[in-house]
Amino acid sequence: MEGVKILDFSWVIAGPKATKYLANLGATVVRVESEQRIDFLRAYPPFPEGISGINRSGTFAHLNDGKYGIAVNTKHPKAMIVLEKLVQWADVIVENFTPGTMERWGLAYEDLRKINPETIMLRASMMGQTGPYTQQTGLGTMLQAYAGFSNLVGWPDRVPVGSAAPYSDFPAAGFIAIGVLAGLDYKRRTGKGQCIDLSQLEISQQMLIPALLDYAANKRGLEAMGNRHPDSCPHGAYPCRGEDRWCLISVFNEQEWEALKGVMGNPPWAEDEKFSSLKSRKSNEDEIDHRIAAWTISHDGEDLMNHLQKAGVPAGMVKNGRDIHEDPQLAHRRHLVPIEHQEMGKVNYDCPPFRLSLTPLRMEMPSPCLGEHTEMVCREFLKMRDEEFFELLAEDVFE
Repeated sequence: MEGVKILDFSWVIAGPKATKYLANLGATVVRVESEQRIDFLRAYPPFPEGISGINRSGTFAHLNDGKYGIAVNTKHPKAMIVLEKLVQWADVIVENFTPGTMERWGLAYEDLRKINPETIMLRASMMGQTGPYTQQTGLGTMLQAYAGFSNLVGWPDRVPVGSAAPYSDFPAAGFIAIGVLAGLDYKRRTGKGQCIDLSQLEISQQMLIPALLDYAANKRGLEAMGNRHPDSCPHGAYPCRGEDRWCLISVFNEQEWEALKGVMGNPPWAEDEKFSSLKSRKSNEDEIDHRIAAWTISHDGEDLMNHLQKAGVPAGMVKNGRDIHEDPQLAHRRHLVPIEHQEMGKVNYDCPPFRLSLTPLRMEMPSPCLGEHTEMVCREFLKMRDEEFFELLAEDVFE
């Protein structure tokens, strides 16, 4: 994507993660920020050495490497001078605010077209730009509940819990990047830009297709089942040797059940008639979970996973942060790339999950400090004259 210029107004996770991918693919991405409405992820942990600061968030960092940062006081009367120049410079503009925010800044799609007729604008709000709930504000932690995820996560006798993370943001990032690529392809073929209205709610539905189809076909609403699965038994997370160590085991058919028995050493209890079929095992699920847990507790989680997988039993250890950083598969693919940051020192950044055979990913530039590249962007990208830049700087248009 070398030569593609992206103006990134987005914040938090969904938008920034998408534009990070595009930067890693070679696009020039300028992240526009303002102290008037700072991205709260800049103040979100973890912080290296426990020292907080707006330029020291590990969470913000891993979503924004490869980008240039400019800080503009969007409430200043002369801010539009800078913003118009940025719009003229950019091929693509990405934002994920509540509908109406860009309009209040004078940056609605129709406004952008007057400045740059070929501009591509991608808008990725929670609900989309139209509809009765379009003005609903919130984050992915709220959207996962509205979208239907929280109803499926937790235990049947307890309140829905959802995910601790804003789950809907992560699939949204991929769709945002795809939307940008589609817009660029259309522009390449027609010479025209366009506005792309993306709804994070509708993206979330793509992750729930089995539940949606089940209701459409059978009028059956899926509910939380803890770690269990309607078509599998045993199916759960079982304790392993060590503190808070676990291994997931899933058995969907009799071949896998026989393989699991073999790895366990064919214990006599497993030969009982009440465990002889999926139906009978489901009827005795509490007992089978108890017996398997009594077996797994004396095994190392990773060794157990490897033995089970080798025997043809679906299994996976529950990894923590240290495990991920020491994982040989991720290390082989160089998924975690250390880059030097001017305030945090060496930071590990997540590489995109794809590799192009002829186009190496760019993982060289750390996430920007607030306003780190303001002068460079204005002078080199926007070709702003020295006197104009320093006049705007003196008037506090930049932050």
